Amino acid sequence: MPAIEAPAETPGATDAAFLTIDLDVVAANWRQLRRAAGGVATAAVVKADGYGLGAVPVGRALQAAGCRSFFVAHVDEALALRAALATPEIAVLTGCPPGAETLFAEQRLIPVLNDLGRIAAWLRAAAGHGAPLPAILHVDTGMNRLGLPPAELDGALALDGFAAYPWRSLMSHLACADAPDHPLNDAQRQRFEQVRARLPAMPASLAASSGIFLGPGYHFDEVRPGAALYGIAPQPGRPNKLAQPLRLQARILQVRRVDRGETVGYGAAHRAGESTKIATIAVGYADGYLRAASGRGHLRIAGVAVPLVGRVSMDLITLDVGALPDSATEPGALVDLLDDRRTPDDLAADAGTIGYEILTSLGARYRRRYVGGPA
Repeated sequence: MPAIEAPAETPGATDAAFLTIDLDVVAANWRQLRRAAGGVATAAVVKADGYGLGAVPVGRALQAAGCRSFFVAHVDEALALRAALATPEIAVLTGCPPGAETLFAEQRLIPVLNDLGRIAAWLRAAAGHGAPLPAILHVDTGMNRLGLPPAELDGALALDGFAAYPWRSLMSHLACADAPDHPLNDAQRQRFEQVRARLPAMPASLAASSGIFLGPGYHFDEVRPGAALYGIAPQPGRPNKLAQPLRLQARILQVRRVDRGETVGYGAAHRAGESTKIATIAVGYADGYLRAASGRGHLRIAGVAVPLVGRVSMDLITLDVGALPDSATEPGALVDLLDDRRTPDDLAADAGTIGYEILTSLGARYRRRYVGGPA
């Protein structure tokens, strides 16, 4: 898709950097992922404040697109989402903390239950409540993180009320879904099918973003995309068919001439090979532009790529704009840091990390602007 066009309104004079988020693109990505999953039920993972893009506006846009189930990581995230979305299911991946069973029932939150103790506590709470309280059973199939170990499944089946309980679903999580040829993918799928055979009444969910692209054998009854909704490539090294919903821009604060041999920034990390111009913008590692990306990659001014030079500091980045005319680099001119031509995955490659970290590190100092989405 083309780069997101800035909304008609002009950012205020105090906005040094701003993040434009196209909610229609997020919704289109959700629909594309649902098609890729063969039309099975498609939830949306909006933890970490919608991977940095805003769980509430993203949730509203996805609900308008037809999404009926959302996953978050923590209770506070679920409560904030429930305050904005009255009707859809909201599941909490880290489960129900001890003593929070009544809160979960009142707010209609669905715990993802990961161990025998919490399963037993929830079953007791549900029995005392007098009405079914939906819950998701999480079994570990090889991640060795959260989830009921296979050796404890018999213990769960023996719990009072387990067999007759109206479970919302059975789930597990793939460890290597972004590496399609990794043997653990098929091993986990087989283990999951073995558990499912013992619990045939439960709808089943195994695949998140990358798992969707492992094929129909991984889709089961529901998929749970997360990062792919926000444009992160679900299959590293392959063309990304999902669109980028964000555009990160900043204003030039100052331009100065630097002679050949002079250095720029902390540690004198960059030395000018020839006389040039250096532009400074108000974005740094406090805003999620990682220090590990120092001296790497190109940003764009008026569509022209300019190299990032010197170290990324807490609040500032410096760019070599010697190839541009003065008229294009006056203070206040806009610099594109992230969009469909330089994606979070691209910045992650420069910083030696993953796009997930880039998205979830987007700083609170950006003025966020939303386009698209429901009225």
